[in-house]
Amino acid sequence: MNNPPAVNSYVDRVTAGPGGAMTDEAGVLTGDLTVATILLSDGRSVRVAIQRSGSDTWYTLTGSPAPVPAGRLAAYHRDLLGRIRRGGGTRAT
Repeated sequence: MNNPPAVNSYVDRVTAGPGGAMTDEAGVLTGDLTVATILLSDGRSVRVAIQRSGSDTWYTLTGSPAPVPAGRLAAYHRDLLGRIRRGGGTRAT
């Protein structure tokens, strides 16, 4: 039997709501963003990187790395996108 490959990262575009998303390096990012959620080798935490869409520079979302329950990477990523859409200086945790 063949098992499907494990998904260990997600990348999506999102428009940040008022107050945007908080980064360690650049403060708050607003507007159209690209979000990468990457499962770390421990399988229990994620690194979240964001960039202004079309830019080459990635920033660390404040609070990253963040814990994620086993097998819940997709759910965490979807929830994170929703929180960024709402804005308010979204953090990874």
